[in-house]
Amino acid sequence: MKAWQVAELGEPRDVMGLVEVPEPEPGPGQVSVRVLGAAANFPDVLMCRGRYQTRPPLPFTPGVELCGEVVAVGAEVDGIAVGQRVLGGSVLPHGGFAEMALMDAATAFAAPESLDDAQAASLFIGYQTGWFGLHRRAGLREGETLLVHAAAGGVGSAAIQLGKAAGARVIGVVGGSEKAEYARSLGADVVVDRHREDFVEVVKAETGGRGADVVYDPVGGQTYQRSTKCIAFEGRIVVVGFAGGEIQSAALNHALVKNYSIVGLHWGLYNTHDPASVGECHRDLAALADQGIVRPLVSEKLALDTVAEGVQRLADGVTVGRVVYVA
Repeated sequence: MKAWQVAELGEPRDVMGLVEVPEPEPGPGQVSVRVLGAAANFPDVLMCRGRYQTRPPLPFTPGVELCGEVVAVGAEVDGIAVGQRVLGGSVLPHGGFAEMALMDAATAFAAPESLDDAQAASLFIGYQTGWFGLHRRAGLREGETLLVHAAAGGVGSAAIQLGKAAGARVIGVVGGSEKAEYARSLGADVVVDRHREDFVEVVKAETGGRGADVVYDPVGGQTYQRSTKCIAFEGRIVVVGFAGGEIQSAALNHALVKNYSIVGLHWGLYNTHDPASVGECHRDLAALADQGIVRPLVSEKLALDTVAEGVQRLADGVTVGRVVYVA
């Protein structure tokens, strides 16, 4: 079968190569799938660069999120049948940017019939991260103001839709007019183009000086630091990641004086610490998808031979919406 493999670390376009490899065989608790769709995520970029918290052995096939048709079931797997269409995370080093991949049966869930393969491939990581970040970590409530950074990206776009589903007023921050239009199409009530406006001033103006109740931050660095200037009394800043490349330090005296909370979110830990909640989250997301309340917006579909360039565009920050390899 054909698969993209990373044999050395660096930028995706430089280190990803399309090669012939044997089809992976599922081990205990695993299933092998024919890949129907695999969404590009920033962890794929970071793993190519060797900068992600998980470092699979070289060579490996990236593609941490996918939708596939089950072709073989390993030992100790119940409730998943050959021929079933499932979505979830891959088992590295056999990721989704290939004709076949491996998945952990515990985090392989039935794909909603309301979503096509590309959409279903995009429903797992970003939406699960948003669901846990907004509900479990931040306790977002109806009527609150939610500030979403990188609102046109995979994680940010999911947070917009989930925030609206929760009854929040959503302010999205993006970089550029094309991304601004995309954030509006997702349902953001207010969109800030950071190239033209200061999001701190916009948030203060839109909230009568109160500030945002919840800040959803996958960027970090100066974005986090400036968010502390527009966080509300008893607000919550959810630290999701550091896509901006700078890992900030938190001034805890400032959190004390302004009475806000800083909460971290490592979504992957729920798979080991509270796996039942991951299934609960998927059922909620699938119901929202079937109702048309959340729907991943796929902006670009990739053929297998163009995957590396698509991942590089994500790395360069020029993509809008979800970029998905579709078989």
